[in-house]
Amino acid sequence: MSDETTGTPAGPQPDPIRFFGTTWVDHTDGYAARRAAVAVGSLAAAVAACFVLRFAYEGLEVADVGGPVTLMVVVMFAVCSALAFRHTSGAFTKRPDPDRQSSLRGLLAIGFIGSLLAYFFRALVEAPGEKLNREEYEAAREQYERRSKRRTGNPSKKRRNS
Repeated sequence: MSDETTGTPAGPQPDPIRFFGTTWVDHTDGYAARRAAVAVGSLAAAVAACFVLRFAYEGLEVADVGGPVTLMVVVMFAVCSALAFRHTSGAFTKRPDPDRQSSLRGLLAIGFIGSLLAYFFRALVEAPGEKLNREEYEAAREQYERRSKRRTGNPSKKRRNS
């Protein structure tokens, strides 16, 4: 069964993934090139961000704020990046809790380099979030197929056991 007006098959439709749309379903329309571009782009953004942080570190040295403040800033960025990496890579395999996500927004903003690196490493394997979306899509398709199989035939012609 399909919808003749739009040409899309009946049943659940796959959710689009950022930069990939729905090409992750069957790996068409330049999927491999997009994955390569996402990997290179996220790595380039992470490297550029490291240069920006280096300039910030040099600014702290020029301002002569002292060793403890400089150490706290470096440790803060390192810890936030590690936490952002872990959170982002976990979000590719399991839907994050929206409340927790909003409470971690500041930490993720500070640790943006970790998020970019998580995106880079995931793009080397698959489209970031593809595994989670594929599991959800296949489960929805399977549930749809089971429901539509039960509904085949005309119920008024069904034999009744008396």
